[in-house]
Amino acid sequence: MEVLVDTNVLVYSFDVSEMRKRERATATIAALVDSNRGAVSAQVLAEFFVTARRRFSTVLDLGTAADQVRRYAGMFAVYDTSYAVVEEALRGVVRYGFSYYDAQIWACARLNRIPMILSEDFSDGSTIEGVRFVNPFADGFDPQVLLG
Repeated sequence: MEVLVDTNVLVYSFDVSEMRKRERATATIAALVDSNRGAVSAQVLAEFFVTARRRFSTVLDLGTAADQVRRYAGMFAVYDTSYAVVEEALRGVVRYGFSYYDAQIWACARLNRIPMILSEDFSDGSTIEGVRFVNPFADGFDPQVLLG
């Protein structure tokens, strides 16, 4: 079973101002790599690059941010953001009230039959059209148990 990783998980793995989330993100990424079950969308990689260049007190320089995107692309399966994903995201916005970019993450998972998204941006434990949302920063989350 693949697991789609949202941008916030990747970003927190670099965030020294949120050490608890950084540790959880790092452990989650390691568990996904060890189990060979992690996936990202092209959108997530792009969002990581933009966020890493402006979010932190010490931002990543262009080369380092680009290298990290390439590193994630080598660690995880990468799914394209196709027009079908855009259409499905629009349906998610209208039907479920998602923000557009959250809807695009959901649409990518749904269309590629990925049953789980790790993100803090959705309602933890909810399932919409076969896609379950899990917050890896919630109390009690254990990546080893979940990804076993």
